[in-house]
Amino acid sequence: MSKVLVLLSGGIDSTSLLYAAIKKVGAENVVALNMYYGQKHKVEIDCARWQAQHTGVEYIEKDISTVFEGLQNSSALLAGSDKEIAHESYAEQLQHTDVVSAYVPYRNGMFLSIAAAIAYAKGCDEIAYGAHADDAVRRNNGEGTAAYPDCTERFIYHQGEAITEGTGGKLKIWAPLWNKAKAQVVRFGLDNGATREVYEHTHSCYEGVVGGCGTCGTCIDAREALDAWDETRGLKQS
Repeated sequence: MSKVLVLLSGGIDSTSLLYAAIKKVGAENVVALNMYYGQKHKVEIDCARWQAQHTGVEYIEKDISTVFEGLQNSSALLAGSDKEIAHESYAEQLQHTDVVSAYVPYRNGMFLSIAAAIAYAKGCDEIAYGAHADDAVRRNNGEGTAAYPDCTERFIYHQGEAITEGTGGKLKIWAPLWNKAKAQVVRFGLDNGATREVYEHTHSCYEGVVGGCGTCGTCIDAREALDAWDETRGLKQS
């Protein structure tokens, strides 16, 4: 039986992936890993804990915030940063900048590297990574840097190659959301056992506002995705 480690932030994408992993291998064969890296929106950690408890999967938390000490101004997402989180969509931000304000340099590469060590020690076969198409959007119909460069198809492929090589072929990355827009991610989660209650216990706001500020890039993204699958269009009741 395969065993999967899921990078679980407590947001919509990783939560959808958690349910897919459970459907794929069973809750007893899923490990959920959450990492605090000094982000402003620590409330998402509570959501990750809720999801793990609700599903009964093994849950691990790691504090890697010291890695970003003194680097706060590299990203508006980090606590203590002088940068402001942009209150516009990713596409709008990319009209006047190379990457979005919330991009934390190579954060996801770091997450995956740490996850590889833990997954290997836990006897896992796969690392489930929830990067999706909206994170990899580029300006001008595909030209320029992606909103989050460590969420692109090329990044996933090459990081996966490195992890497989670096673990002697024991591990690979499973990233089934890479080509899905946010609304499709929600549909994917629903098809794999998520419910309305499940998504009510996710957090997406980069400002850390419980219930969402409604205007930051990820709030806009999440609201549009959930609105696309309201009760009249198939959002399952808990």
